[in-house]
Amino acid sequence: MRFLSTLSLALPLVAALLLAPLAPRAAQAQQTGEAAIPDVISRQIEAFRAGDLETAFTFASPGLQRYFVSPEYFGQMVLGGYQMVTNPQEMRFLDRRAQDGRIVQRLFVRGADGREYMLDYHMIEAEGGWRINGVNILPVPDVGV
Repeated sequence: MRFLSTLSLALPLVAALLLAPLAPRAAQAQQTGEAAIPDVISRQIEAFRAGDLETAFTFASPGLQRYFVSPEYFGQMVLGGYQMVTNPQEMRFLDRRAQDGRIVQRLFVRGADGREYMLDYHMIEAEGGWRINGVNILPVPDVGV
């Protein structure tokens, strides 16, 4: 009887030890929800910062990939109109909301030029996870003293 009592106490510990290597996979699986959106945006910005247009292009939605055809054309568009995301001094994720069947993540960015920008990232779920389907540059609200 004492053996069964000891065994019943040890089983949860043994199970925890056996399942511990699976914990990172479980956490990664949870990243498929909306919580993964900031990570997707951050990873694309890091790719731009590193000059890795091929990787940055992988975070674009399938529609944007078809439109721009190649990482090089995509990179030209970003450098021409969204240079603030290529090497930001600072960025902060703000609110996230549903809009027109998509998720929109607002982001504050201080560009390499020191200027402040407010961006709305339009996200869609595609095969393999969240993808960026467009970015709108918004006016930065004036903050009074």
